[in-house]
Amino acid sequence: MIELINSFSDLLWGQILVYLLVFAGLYFTIRLGFIQFTQFPHMIKVMFNSRQNSKDGISSFQAFCTSLAARVGTGNMAGVAVALYLGGPGAIFWMWLIALIGMATSFAESTLAQAYKTRDDAGNFRGGPAYYMEIGLGKRWMGVIFSLCLILAFGLVFNAVQSNSIAAAFEVAFDLPKHYVGIALVIGSAFIIFGGIKTISRFAEAVVPAMAGVYLLVALYIVAINITALPDVAMLIFKSAFGLEQAGAGAIGYGITQAMIQGIKRGLFSNEAGMGSAANAAATATPNPPHPASQGYVQMLGVFVDTIVICTATAAIILLSGLLEPNSGLTGIALTQAALVSQVGPWGAYFIAIAILFFAFTSIVANYSYAETNLMFLEHNHAKGMFIFRIMVLGMVMFGAVSELGLIWTLADISMGLMAIVNIIALFMLSGVVVWLSKDYQNQLKAGKVPTFDRKAHPKLDKEIPKDIW
Repeated sequence: MIELINSFSDLLWGQILVYLLVFAGLYFTIRLGFIQFTQFPHMIKVMFNSRQNSKDGISSFQAFCTSLAARVGTGNMAGVAVALYLGGPGAIFWMWLIALIGMATSFAESTLAQAYKTRDDAGNFRGGPAYYMEIGLGKRWMGVIFSLCLILAFGLVFNAVQSNSIAAAFEVAFDLPKHYVGIALVIGSAFIIFGGIKTISRFAEAVVPAMAGVYLLVALYIVAINITALPDVAMLIFKSAFGLEQAGAGAIGYGITQAMIQGIKRGLFSNEAGMGSAANAAATATPNPPHPASQGYVQMLGVFVDTIVICTATAAIILLSGLLEPNSGLTGIALTQAALVSQVGPWGAYFIAIAILFFAFTSIVANYSYAETNLMFLEHNHAKGMFIFRIMVLGMVMFGAVSELGLIWTLADISMGLMAIVNIIALFMLSGVVVWLSKDYQNQLKAGKVPTFDRKAHPKLDKEIPKDIW
């Protein structure tokens, strides 16, 4: 069974998704006029102007923090280490590339999620790929497939991945048995996920900026004390990305294909661009300016912060340590811990354990919120089913804490890949709506107006979207 799972994962990523994700990113980058580069300053401005709360939903900043809470987790610390171990230093280059072009894909899915959002029974905004597949494409069956994939991936498998890394880090740092860590995670998760989307968003808003800031400060310190080695590390990344690095110097056993596959695979796991997950958070916001595209700008910045900033910080810590060796067996969160310990001493192991606790724990609760939205899509009268699902989520948190790393990562890769395929097909089919919304926003901006969505300016959208939303 393990061999069959591994073979399917290799087929999915080696033959299908690597090319599909790159093509989707390039397609939306070109069709949107290289929006992630030309509108980068505006992206930051929208994010900083989006902190106000609304009685109709959470703020755009809270949605940004919720999506970043899901993005910033195991993928940024353990995932980067896995990518480096299996793909070599060049994997970081491909991580950067998939993030930069994936920002346009993230804009597309988040803008659509805002345009086609609905309200749940409690009056909160809900939406995401399943909703724009049903409302925008008239294909509920497609939304059902996506929802099932997301519930499997984010509600169950990914939460096992997060708890696995937390338990491993605490075992190394504090010699705590994994099952004790798992029990503590289950209790902590239960308090938050039973509180609903607003509790999750407030928790993310309070924790995510602080934890990311502290981690970046430590990484900057590592870079500062190794500043003379930085040019060599940068050169190693670029040479390894294209197979130009000679055997030796830490490059033995790496090749351009593995660098590309591992970089794109782990990059997508971390930043989620094109996967359709962050769009679920984007839909819950009351955007400022009041236009679907404004949340697209905010979520684009989330991809940049996750991969170009935080993943790069982890890569710098590992590569500057000199501990990256093929076939050494030192990988995952243990490699990140060992790398920091070599730079700052024993407290580095404790710091990584605490950091991964906050990174991965916020991911668990944000991942749950995505799954909750899609469970609502499948079953509107959901009270009993939601309770059962929450128990299943907590069970997977416990399972992940005490299980082996390899199989869990492979299951995560497969479920993530299936989600991405369904979502990208829908994005291509709705690309005309994305382009229109982007141009409408930018035309108003150029005219000196605050971009405001007028549904009647697009008759097709006016007919499709719920009447009480815009």
